Amino acid sequence: MLTDSQLAFASIGEIGKLFRGRKLSPVELTGWLLTRIEKLNPQLNSFLTVTGELALKQAAKAEAELAKGKSRWPRRDRGPLHGIPISLKDNIYTAGIRTTAGSQILRDFVPVQDAPVVTALYEAGAVLLGKTNMHEFAYGATNNNPHFGHAHNPWDIARISGGSSGGSAVALAAGLGYGSIGTDTGGSIRIPSSLCGIVGLKTGLGAVSTKNVIPLSPSLDVVGPMARTATDAALLYDIVRTTCGSQSLLRASKSNSARARRPRLGIPKEFFFDLLSPEVAAGYESAIRLLRKNGAHLKKVSLPLLNQTEEAGNQIAWAEALHYHQQSGWFAARSAEYGEDVRSRLEMGTRVSAVMYLQALEARERFIAQFHALLSENSLDALVVPTTPITAPLIDEESISIGGTIQPTRALLLRLNRPANLAGIPSISVPCGFTNGNLPIGLQFIGALTSEPLLLALARRFEELQSSTARVPFSVA
Repeated sequence: MLTDSQLAFASIGEIGKLFRGRKLSPVELTGWLLTRIEKLNPQLNSFLTVTGELALKQAAKAEAELAKGKSRWPRRDRGPLHGIPISLKDNIYTAGIRTTAGSQILRDFVPVQDAPVVTALYEAGAVLLGKTNMHEFAYGATNNNPHFGHAHNPWDIARISGGSSGGSAVALAAGLGYGSIGTDTGGSIRIPSSLCGIVGLKTGLGAVSTKNVIPLSPSLDVVGPMARTATDAALLYDIVRTTCGSQSLLRASKSNSARARRPRLGIPKEFFFDLLSPEVAAGYESAIRLLRKNGAHLKKVSLPLLNQTEEAGNQIAWAEALHYHQQSGWFAARSAEYGEDVRSRLEMGTRVSAVMYLQALEARERFIAQFHALLSENSLDALVVPTTPITAPLIDEESISIGGTIQPTRALLLRLNRPANLAGIPSISVPCGFTNGNLPIGLQFIGALTSEPLLLALARRFEELQSSTARVPFSVA
């Protein structure tokens, strides 16, 4: 039998084999994880709501369906997620379970229906452990939450998890489940994935339904999987992706394996390396050497419009976030109930004129065209860049000295992630080592629209190239 640490950090595939080999039951595993959450959540604050009763009921159903012989249910194997305990970011509707969006305003909101992604996961037999902590209304990069408390990074609980899907990343990094679903508007999946040392896939626009997910900026919002490995992320994505009935993602990934073995990757000359901490720069260079050594073709390329992505993305997000909160009747009638940082960003939306918003949309279209032309003209599979220019800062570290300047922490965390959101294209963050202080570093692959299978294959191949033994955060080992 596996040790507690091995069980907590096992893969979805490993857990599935234990289930089907009758060496572990979904009920046993779920009960064990609920006990682990009860023990660790007070210091990590990764879960806002723990759905213990529902989880045990779903686990019992999965156990009966997977059991050999006669049972109340006919034997039915729903696939790799059957009986697998997972979590959901708390801006995703769950029928009968409160969905707070990390806010005081929705502290007691209980939806009457599930989001389509939740329905898909339930139909696949997944077990819901609970809803995870997040930056208020998904409008921030730190997960410092004034209403429910901060999500603490398990690699150093004095540091941020990153946001806004911070609770999901913490739960995975701490061995409190085997997958999670987050959302990403300006880096909200990839930032916490990078800072907590897990894999996070920002999907392309339309790849996963955002219906019944509390929005931030509908033109930029996406839903995507978070997991400890690229293979596990692919299993989750295969379930929640919008397109149904087509070739499975894992088979599609294998069809791209030849390209993934010798990928053609672009390294932008502009923007991505202007502000980079020495430790992240060293981690990135090590990853590039590893890719090159193992056959990747790497080419420096120019993408001049990168420098316009931050301003255009801000104008779109400010205006659309304000519009949603005004439509909902919360801003400014209930402005005192917002955290100061979120309230100030909503107020910035009042300064975006219609002309400024339309100009931002035009800038977006130009960037999309330039990005896809770059990949096509250079026969590139993806760009390869750092995910975040810094590792996890301390919780109260509002600014950081980098490149001889003092930069706001939030702007630094968002900086390298926003381009993919503006273009509506998929990107994935995968761990690429640690600093001397044992903090994770993230590597990002950015691809063309619909390239999620290729990005997952690239991430999986990169994981295989890293020979170092997987680490477990000391605080949860």
